[in-house]
Amino acid sequence: MKLVIASRNAGKLAEYQALLADLPIEIVSLAHYPEIGEIPETGKDFFANAAQKAETVAHITGQWTLADDSGLEVDALGGRPGVYSARFAGEDADDAKNNEKLLKLLQDVPAGKRTARFRAVIALAHKERQTQFAEGVCEGLITFAPQGSGGFGYDPLFFYPPAGKTFAQMTKEEKNKISHRAQALSKVKLLLAQIVR
Repeated sequence: MKLVIASRNAGKLAEYQALLADLPIEIVSLAHYPEIGEIPETGKDFFANAAQKAETVAHITGQWTLADDSGLEVDALGGRPGVYSARFAGEDADDAKNNEKLLKLLQDVPAGKRTARFRAVIALAHKERQTQFAEGVCEGLITFAPQGSGGFGYDPLFFYPPAGKTFAQMTKEEKNKISHRAQALSKVKLLLAQIVR
């Protein structure tokens, strides 16, 4: 069985290949399909965006396709940035600008009210089957300043109380055991195991 990861991100492809290594699946990315251009994310939530990407690619390739969408939800901001996490500070924003905007918006919010979560949704699609979803959620708090140099995105601001550190202070192995994406991936692995049986 071939599985297309609806992404050109080499790091994401490697992550999926490692997690699914024990299944009889050939995993390829969008790099194998240069004719497929950028797929716009116009959904109102993570489920819609993940489905949009997975279903588009599954229809074009005729293969099982997996796509994910994820982001940070901050309670004091009514769940923002949410689906706009990657472009929170504008279309051309980078991680530093997004983090700066988040800290500025939370500057008057006390420690106990800085609750947040990372959420990841993975869609598994085939043009002849109903799309299936897996979701992972990791609860934490937003710090008052960046801590740690690892990870990416909002990792330096996302404090995970059980570990006593931010995602950016964790090793890759530590983060991959508890992260929102790791949780969703483990659920997707169960779905794929049923398909290839």
